[in-house]
Amino acid sequence: MPETITLYTAKVCPYAHRVELALEEAGAPYKAYQIDLQNKPEWYAPKVNPASKVPAVAYGGPATLPESPSPESTKIAESLVLLEFVADLYPNSPLLPKDPVLRAKARFFIDAVGTKLNPKYFAFVHRGDAGGAEGLLQGIDDIQKLLPDEGYAVGKDYTIADAAVTPFLARMEISLKYDLGSFDVGEGVKVYETLQTDPKFARFRKYFNDSKARPSFQKTFDESYLVESYKKRYEAARAQKKKTD
Repeated sequence: MPETITLYTAKVCPYAHRVELALEEAGAPYKAYQIDLQNKPEWYAPKVNPASKVPAVAYGGPATLPESPSPESTKIAESLVLLEFVADLYPNSPLLPKDPVLRAKARFFIDAVGTKLNPKYFAFVHRGDAGGAEGLLQGIDDIQKLLPDEGYAVGKDYTIADAAVTPFLARMEISLKYDLGSFDVGEGVKVYETLQTDPKFARFRKYFNDSKARPSFQKTFDESYLVESYKKRYEAARAQKKKTD
């Protein structure tokens, strides 16, 4: 039986959300502690993660308050490391397939998310780069082409591959649907409508909707929190841009 798990997370962070999804899918008992990324506790870096990032896990040792993790606990960080760690802790879960080919496909899918989708997402939403909308749609299509005809990223079971991509797709949807990003006003909604209506993205829509419908996602995703957070971030940036134009 796995030992005590304390997850240090943040609602806004897609990397931390990956690990929450994996823990929920595995049925793992854990404590989640929210870290304010704009005002991190002084104890966090020295006691949990010297890099001062989320996600991080304190694993094992006696039960303690999250603010005072046991020195006997092992501290582990980085989302992709933690995805496989959770899968290893719960080998009877389908998070990491038993079939070596499917395991390789899951890891390949995760790599594709990191190289083909996320850079395009950051370029359009966070930087508002010229041509970013087309790039984002291409990144989504690249991921869509890797999906099997039915099921999730590598088949019928939800795996670490799905936990790796779903948090980014969910935050992307918030930015596009509510037109909150560094792109020009109205550009996000245009991309959102394309993704909702273009037959080209039918497989992507089915995959994303199935992923969002899972109890693990419903429990760990706070849409209203993200909408308010993005409003503060991007509306202030747009107002400042108007003043300098």
